[in-house]
Amino acid sequence: MITIDSLDKKILEIIMKNARIPSKDIAAVCGVSRAAVHQRIQRMIDTGVITGSGYNVNPKTLGYGACTYIGLKLERGSMYRDVVDALVKIPEVVECHFTTGPYTMLIKLYARDNVHLMELLNGKIQHISGVAATETLISLEQSLERDIPISL
Repeated sequence: MITIDSLDKKILEIIMKNARIPSKDIAAVCGVSRAAVHQRIQRMIDTGVITGSGYNVNPKTLGYGACTYIGLKLERGSMYRDVVDALVKIPEVVECHFTTGPYTMLIKLYARDNVHLMELLNGKIQHISGVAATETLISLEQSLERDIPISL
């Protein structure tokens, strides 16, 4: 079990709001040295608490106007890994989850438009061995996106 103390949580709250904030500014807010902040962040990266860094890009600015969720029903749940391997080869697929409920898997993808979406569905996803059925849900608007809260 990874232990996260109140200083780790405070650092996480700060960097989740602005990943580019200098360590010296974090240190000033937290009342510790810049080296302590760096060590804490590195430990959280090494232990998997922090899983990535980078910039979020708005898909619409790149011409991907259709955000879509697709429920996949597989012939057998044991085919999940093989289907994931095939989905990895489709760059428009940005998330994939093995789920309970009516679908074996739920994926999120971005398409340029409905024609592109149909090409992805009919030309690629539905041809993956093991995919028995799909159900498509088009997102009309993303109303909320946020990180998980860090409780102190």
